[in-house]
Amino acid sequence: MRSYQPDLTPPWKKSAPAPEVPAEPDLVVEEAVTGFCGAVIHCEKTAQGPTVTLEDRFGKHRVFPMEPRGFLLKGRVVTLVRPSAGGPVRPSRTASGSVAVPGARARVARAGRIYVEGRHDAELVERVWGDDLRIEGVVVEYLEGVDDLPAIVREFSPGPDARLGVLVDHLVPGSKESRIAAQVTDAHVLVVGHPYIDVWEAVKPSSVGIPAWPVVPRGQDWKTGVCRALGWPENTGAAWQHILSRVGSYKDLEPQLLGRVEELIDFVTLPA
Repeated sequence: MRSYQPDLTPPWKKSAPAPEVPAEPDLVVEEAVTGFCGAVIHCEKTAQGPTVTLEDRFGKHRVFPMEPRGFLLKGRVVTLVRPSAGGPVRPSRTASGSVAVPGARARVARAGRIYVEGRHDAELVERVWGDDLRIEGVVVEYLEGVDDLPAIVREFSPGPDARLGVLVDHLVPGSKESRIAAQVTDAHVLVVGHPYIDVWEAVKPSSVGIPAWPVVPRGQDWKTGVCRALGWPENTGAAWQHILSRVGSYKDLEPQLLGRVEELIDFVTLPA
C-alpha cells in the first residue's frame, strides 16, 4: 500500500509562510480582515490565544487575535508574534525621526499655527509629526484651499508671538498657488510648498506598493484619475486611507515634503 501525506493540497496552492514580526509598541499595522489600521498598544496572553490591541489615529482601540497571516505591514502579509521580554518598550525616535521623549506631556497650544491645504495634508502631517507637534504645542489646521489666503492671513493677525506657517500644494513657478503665495508679505508668516499636484504624491510609490504615481491628463480630477490608472475603486476617501495606512514614518515620504514641514515647525517655534 502507498502512504500518503495527510495534506493533499498541491504544493503550488499552499500559501507561503508569512514572516513573523514582533508586535512592538507603536508598530503600525493593518488587520487583514477588517482593514482596521493602528499602532500596537500592547499584547496579552488569553485562554483563546495571544491578542494584540491596536489604536487608530482617532484614539479608538480594538483587540485582535494574533493569528498567522493576520496583519499587513506596509502592504505585506505578516504574522504578529509577542515581543521578547528583553525587547524595547518604546521607540527611541518618533515617526518624524526626532528623539522620542517618553512620558512627555503635551505643551499648552501656542498662539502660532500651521495651516495646510486640505484634510489629507493635515492627516499626513499628524501621522508623521504628531508627537513632535504636541510636545511643541503647535496646532495644525487645514484649509479648503488657498484662493483666499491673503484674507485668511489678515484674519489670523500674525505677530512676533503668533507666527503663522502655511503649507501649499503645487507651489512651483508660474502656478496659481505661487501667484497667491506671493501676495503674502507679512514678516511673521512663512508660506512654503511642495511641487506635487496633491499630497498623495509626497508618499513614496514604493511605500504604497506601486512603481510610480500615474500621470493624469490636464483637465481631469487628479485623484480620480490616479484611482482609474491604478485600477482602484473610484472612491478617493478609501484610496487615501489605503495610502495613509502605508505611512509609518518619515522614511515613507519624499524629501520635498519633509524639508518644508520641518521648516514650518522651526519657524513657528523658534524665538524671533
